[in-house]
Amino acid sequence: MNAMTEPLLFKQVIAGQERELVSFSTHPGKYQHWTLSVEGDVARLKLDINEDGGIKPGYKLKLNSYDLGVDIELHDAINRVRFEHPAVKVLVFESGKEKIWCSGANIYMLGLSTHGWKVNFCKFTNETRNGLEDSSRHDGLKAVAAVTGACAGGGYELALACDRIIMVDDRSSTVSLPEVPLLGVLPGTGGLTRVTDKRKVRRDLADIFCTTSEGVRADRAKDWKLIDAHAKPQQFGELLAAEIQALRAQSTRAGAKGIELTPLKALIDDSGYHYSVVDAQVDREKRIATLTVKAPASAIESTPEAIEAAGANWYPLKLQRELDDAILNLRTNELEVGTWVIKTTGDAGQVIRMDEVLAKLKDHWLVKETTGALRRTLARLDVTSRSLIALVDAGSCFAGTFYELALACDRIYMLDLPDAPDSAPALQLSPANFGWFPAVNSLTRLQTRFCEDQATISQLQKLGDSPLRADQALALGLVTLTPDDIDWEDEIRIMLEERASLSPDAMTGMEASLRFPGKETMETRVFGRLSAWQNWIFIRPNAVGEDGALKLFGTGKKAKFDWKRI
Repeated sequence: MNAMTEPLLFKQVIAGQERELVSFSTHPGKYQHWTLSVEGDVARLKLDINEDGGIKPGYKLKLNSYDLGVDIELHDAINRVRFEHPAVKVLVFESGKEKIWCSGANIYMLGLSTHGWKVNFCKFTNETRNGLEDSSRHDGLKAVAAVTGACAGGGYELALACDRIIMVDDRSSTVSLPEVPLLGVLPGTGGLTRVTDKRKVRRDLADIFCTTSEGVRADRAKDWKLIDAHAKPQQFGELLAAEIQALRAQSTRAGAKGIELTPLKALIDDSGYHYSVVDAQVDREKRIATLTVKAPASAIESTPEAIEAAGANWYPLKLQRELDDAILNLRTNELEVGTWVIKTTGDAGQVIRMDEVLAKLKDHWLVKETTGALRRTLARLDVTSRSLIALVDAGSCFAGTFYELALACDRIYMLDLPDAPDSAPALQLSPANFGWFPAVNSLTRLQTRFCEDQATISQLQKLGDSPLRADQALALGLVTLTPDDIDWEDEIRIMLEERASLSPDAMTGMEASLRFPGKETMETRVFGRLSAWQNWIFIRPNAVGEDGALKLFGTGKKAKFDWKRI
């Protein structure tokens, strides 16, 4: 598929049936809703939504309201800033419409959408906003929301993801989270959590704010910590300039010439989604997808000049982009495929050497941005509502960065070859496993796996990159089970059949609960609420029944609620 020509929603015959598929690949030349402009070290993203440009038919995107297509463009635009404009220090979010900044997710779209579409939409939107905060925290890309007009629901949640929120004091501009009073649902992209955990809004004030549909104007919004600063229309430009200057001083990004994010080439056919170094084989009958990641075929470029010349074809960046796209495609287009098997193939030595290059050049802008992109893709895997099973079998190369794929899984099975140890697969650790890729709980996956037992982590760090066979890996707690070659096929088959027979709803709830033991972060709270509360609320009659708030929004009729509290 070519991002320059393919629509975001397209039809394709899969296994003899025409299916509607979503593509997450786009390009600024195709944008219908966002305008990206760059001047020096400042990028501006202006939201001016084409109300007739919804990703699906049946609704108009009025009042700068958005759907999945708008967020796919946003995700792409932020990545363009990261990789094509590395000199940018500050990203400014603005509106191209009078009196409306962004009114949030389109209500008519939500009313028409299936449950799975709504939840996946919320999850992708969350990840895009989390990614904006991740880039600020790790890579120095700062963001300011310049609010001019009504900023509601998901629009305010985009503002909340920025480092600073400023607002014009024109007596009509407001911020609001009106989902509870208007729609009978929750702010689905982190609104409740960011208001309390990030903005530190007092709970009683947050209670008023989240149950008031008309919104809060500038002076009160500042007093309640909902925004950072405000100014009259005549002085708003000066305020924005001052905010940009302050954020510019905080940024660690250095000026450089960027690379072009060339279109991904993905082959979609009856058997799955196929890329150059990532392959996703889909068995729809068994409801299993097998994701195989290939190690570099040879040593990757290892000098700044060679890495920049390789650009989007530099192996670590190509790996990240293909893996990210495969995850999104499987998650959105294959809803009934509930088990993902993660495999690797190739030379583990090349993976370790890749990690050495990433470590040696960690301060080079392209290496830093690529490492950040890998971090966000692994985090996307962490919060995916699928059973994740890693298979360390013959030909595997779960080493360093590749072992993070296994650590993101719910179980890790490793083949033991007691009679042929020289042919047995091995695991290898590298510095990548000790801090490069924190999960959404801000811990490494090893810290998460061992419940922050520092003695165990210190023991593992002393191993270096020594290859570990099945018995060693099992003794160290690095894998779950180690069947031998006699039992391997039967044990894996039985395990996968058992997994596929369990309730998908129960699996989603169980996995989300078990993956992040211990301390909470804003991100784990966001995704915990999304997995549990929003999943539940989105199927309750109060929200989506024939007389529910989402169904009746805009009709002039009042929702009829079942008043029982459960």
